[in-house]
Amino acid sequence: MAELRVLLVDDEPLARRGLRHALTRHAEVTVCGECRDGREAVTAIRELRPHLVLLDVQMPELDGFGVIREVGVAQMPAVIFITAYDAFAVRAFDVHAVDYLVKPFADERFDEALHRARQRLRQGEALELGRRLAGLLTDTPPPPAPVAAPSTESPGRLLVKVGSRSVLVPVGDIDWIEADDYCVTLHVGSQEHVLRESLAALEARLDAERFVRIHRSAIVNVERIRELHHASPTEWVVVLETGQRLRVSRNRREHLERRLGRPR
Repeated sequence: MAELRVLLVDDEPLARRGLRHALTRHAEVTVCGECRDGREAVTAIRELRPHLVLLDVQMPELDGFGVIREVGVAQMPAVIFITAYDAFAVRAFDVHAVDYLVKPFADERFDEALHRARQRLRQGEALELGRRLAGLLTDTPPPPAPVAAPSTESPGRLLVKVGSRSVLVPVGDIDWIEADDYCVTLHVGSQEHVLRESLAALEARLDAERFVRIHRSAIVNVERIRELHHASPTEWVVVLETGQRLRVSRNRREHLERRLGRPR
């Protein structure tokens, strides 16, 4: 196979950008499309006919398992599953010999998964891959969404690298957290610290009473919120004590208002 046509499916733009960047190291790979959700993925798989799909497990409305069911096992290309959190799903993929990547993953692990997929396709294992996918759908229920850890189990400090040192950052000092590919950036006053962990995984470990996700790419410390601006009926903005302005996505506004207390 001279060319490997790959379809990227992930509901987070930064995650798709990270996957595309990882594929630039492989000259024989062509990204034939990107999808923001499961519905788009079903249409793209049928129309673009990729050789390989990098498929996020947890997506709204139609998840990775739903995509396979909609397309049908016989028509489904080779799949590398991507998950941010669910260890149960990882074990299921391993049992059925379907490859997977857990965010955040190292370049070496990504290259290994891509190499394995190419080898299987070269050896004409499409039918075997189909049987394994069928077994996965039969034996494994759709994985549950990550659940935020109780506040009693949330970390009090996070260990981050600063040059040649590792520094403990008190969680209470964090103003907001920004997704950065498969890492996150902790904004602490005028300082920024990069932590090699996905936003979804970190959100599951944080105290849900203190930290709230306002956008797919941002989590804020509610104690650092100074104002909530209704710039227009379709645009809400959070203003932090530092003056930082952050957009609130439409589907997270009601949750944010509940956390802050609705104005009378």
